[in-house]
Amino acid sequence: MTPFGERVRQLRRERGLLLKDMAAHLGVSSAYLSALERGERGKPTWTLIQGVLQYFNIIWDEADELARLADVSDPRVKIDTASCDPRATLLANRLAREIRSLSPGELDAILKVLDRAQERGRRMMPLADAAQDSVQSSSAPG
Repeated sequence: MTPFGERVRQLRRERGLLLKDMAAHLGVSSAYLSALERGERGKPTWTLIQGVLQYFNIIWDEADELARLADVSDPRVKIDTASCDPRATLLANRLAREIRSLSPGELDAILKVLDRAQERGRRMMPLADAAQDSVQSSSAPG
């Protein structure tokens, strides 16, 4: 199951809605929607995401969160480690081989490490933007 599929199934069940009715509203087959919920289909299209948001009448932060979940819900990920540290290639290959044997706790621990790295990157981004702005303004004709 993907994060997007899990959330869609949860929303549908919380509201007591049938898969076949939702599929008809979205213009897809029940089999496709079921496969999407189970993570057997790739990342949903933007049009389908918009249809799901409209079907559940989801707006603002919850809509952003569902779109973010869709973005990280490709069950067949390809990782390009060219020009990375060799350990990144090792990590990607080991993860691909061993992900099915990781416990929920181990998955949570890995996700926490990635969350910290993402947050560190977000904090560094404004600094990089400010440095770029400074370089551009100092090289502009005066």
